[in-house]
Amino acid sequence: MGNLVLEARQLVRDYHVGGSLLGGSRTVHAVKGISFTLEKGKTLAVVGESGSGKSTLARILTLIDRQTSGELFIDGQPVDIAHGVSKEMRRKVQMVFQNPYGSLNPRQKIGEVLMEPLLLNTPMPAAERRDAAMDMLLKVGLQPEHFNRYPHMFSGGQRQRIAIARAIILKPSLLVLDEPVSALDLSVQAQILNLLADLQDEFGLTYVFISHDLSVVKYIADDVMVMYLGEAVEFGTRDAVFSAPQHDYTKALFAATPRADVESIKARLARKAAAVTA
Repeated sequence: MGNLVLEARQLVRDYHVGGSLLGGSRTVHAVKGISFTLEKGKTLAVVGESGSGKSTLARILTLIDRQTSGELFIDGQPVDIAHGVSKEMRRKVQMVFQNPYGSLNPRQKIGEVLMEPLLLNTPMPAAERRDAAMDMLLKVGLQPEHFNRYPHMFSGGQRQRIAIARAIILKPSLLVLDEPVSALDLSVQAQILNLLADLQDEFGLTYVFISHDLSVVKYIADDVMVMYLGEAVEFGTRDAVFSAPQHDYTKALFAATPRADVESIKARLARKAAAVTA
């Protein structure tokens, strides 16, 4: 077994909902005793419909919400935000959100967006920060002239590349991606997924990939965890889960999904391009 970047032991997250005129307060069990491990350089996809608890789990993993009970370990260190989290630990975990425009400051130039994490978290001199930001800009497929432009001047796919660059510039141990391609066109989805795979290979990144889209999951995941009503109802390798799902909910999820995958999308686009040039 490789180095464990992430380990969850019986994570629980409860929310107490206030009472109304018709009744008293109640407890919502958003995450119910979830356990898993994730090795360095691997991708765990967390799959489920809206309300399954996958976004609540993402908030626990990214140290936004605390767990009600259970244990969380990042790089072997126990983490519970109720007892405080070090600046170093927060550097280790970064997140990429579904809406790239909403996560970028519209008044900051892209170079400033990328340099800001280095300014806040490292003693790096200004010239080195600029060089590091420019280098990361190029690694995600953008150009030097983009450095001094504002977010509104970019397409959705380009903005998501910027968000990914900002998330990995601190060299995190764990990157949590919450529906990172669902707001993008299909052709752009394939480009972003390829970028994430290339960056993972280059930097040895470890991903938790939150998604409801099984075609995307099939393309990018090493392991798959299926969530339903706050529980992990199925966990296994991508090939095992897709070839022989065990739980009735997983089977129903697969049956309801159109049979499309990233490879067929890319092939269809290639045929369309060939027809245009013919």
